[in-house]
Amino acid sequence: MDSFPISSNSLEKFYAINGNQFSTQYKDHLSDYNHWDQKDHAPDWLLFPDNIGPHLSIDETALSQGELYTIITNKAAKGRKGALVAMIKGTKAEDVTRILMKIPHRLRRKVEEITLDMAASMNQIVSKCFTRAVKVIDRFHVQKLAYDALQEMRIAHRWDAINEETNALDNARWEKKTYCPFRFANGDTKKQLLARSRYLLFKSAEKWTSEQKQRATILFAQYPDIKEAYDLTHRLRLIFSKTQEKGVALTKLAHWYDQVTESGFKSFNTISATIYTHYTEILNFFENRSTNASAESFNAKLKSFRACLRGVNDTAFFLYRISKIYA
Repeated sequence: MDSFPISSNSLEKFYAINGNQFSTQYKDHLSDYNHWDQKDHAPDWLLFPDNIGPHLSIDETALSQGELYTIITNKAAKGRKGALVAMIKGTKAEDVTRILMKIPHRLRRKVEEITLDMAASMNQIVSKCFTRAVKVIDRFHVQKLAYDALQEMRIAHRWDAINEETNALDNARWEKKTYCPFRFANGDTKKQLLARSRYLLFKSAEKWTSEQKQRATILFAQYPDIKEAYDLTHRLRLIFSKTQEKGVALTKLAHWYDQVTESGFKSFNTISATIYTHYTEILNFFENRSTNASAESFNAKLKSFRACLRGVNDTAFFLYRISKIYA
């Protein structure tokens, strides 16, 4: 069973105690926080070298007031005790590397694979600190770029529809007529059609509800470019979900790259350029089908705990509690 931290204030109504006073007592007397061996540098970095394993994840998260921390976790721990390997303030490659180099070289050499996103700083950190590790770019970050490009096209059309409806309404007022917008067979106006199509574009067609199928049919008939962009996004998803061999994936990604180029969609240019730049790390996914899901899950736990505390006032003590549970 997963351990989950709770706030002292949440115990007030159950045990009739003063939550703030109990928190102070726990911090100063009940816990070993004052004798914690990482207390002096806790606001800036934590290291737990013994938790290193062959498969790691690296990601970033924000604790409070937008302050970013680079977090390295061990996939084998599955978000439980022993998961946290390092937590370092900032994302600058030089700063994070300097701290990670404190870990003995023999332990860093144990790392065989690290999943990460496409941030250049993360790539540099892994290259300098874990020289034997294979870098795997998370497939979901690649797919998210495609989803973002598709949504960008939908939003552009929606703004056109808003401007069109606004102009039509102004003209009706000028002519002292009642404005009655055109509605499609499902009852949507053009503006509503584009707004309500957001979520169906994230899903495969076989997962659409009957209402979403009707809306998609109308949307694609009105906007063939959105239909083409949706098909491109769906093909990319299928490459990652259905392809098993690395060589086959390389061929399919090359074909997909050509299709994006032929489409001429500006919003997809970033994706094609990204795949071209990072294709080696992207293709490494097909070796073990590793993703950064464990890191995202760990980040979600930290954010949930932070929300439970209604923010982080004492960063060092917050990291102490995190280390007790996950390190």
